[in-house]
Amino acid sequence: MRLDPLRRKDITRCVEIEKILFPGDDPWSARAFHSELDIGHFYLAARPDDGDEVLGYGGLAVVGRRRGEYEATVHTIGVAPEYQGQGIGKALLRALLNRADEFEAPVFLEVRTDNTTALGLYETHGFERLGIRKRYYQPSGADAYTMVRPARTRDEVAG
Repeated sequence: MRLDPLRRKDITRCVEIEKILFPGDDPWSARAFHSELDIGHFYLAARPDDGDEVLGYGGLAVVGRRRGEYEATVHTIGVAPEYQGQGIGKALLRALLNRADEFEAPVFLEVRTDNTTALGLYETHGFERLGIRKRYYQPSGADAYTMVRPARTRDEVAG
């Protein structure tokens, strides 16, 4: 498996995966993915070593003007169900966190309170729960935890 930049021609597949992963909520549309790429956010696709199929995707936004003021937000991570459990989500998350570390930025995200697999992944990578956003996911009304991983300095990353 390899990670490389998400391309516009990948968006149709990302939307297909979204619809499978989030059937009771409002999955991301092609327009949402295009908007994220237009803005210049950091998006990756996971692909097989010998092919071009999108197995999963992840996206990160970094905002701020200078070191010490940056913040990052994981906007999405999704892995097609038939490829889950193979380390793809973990690889995507690590790549997004590495990008945030380049800016020494804390990383925020929201995750469904009942998504135990994702919660375990995030907690393993240093995320802590900050609070709950009631009825965050629509139309299901599912709650989400807001989580944060503190910023890592260059010394911490190198160490």
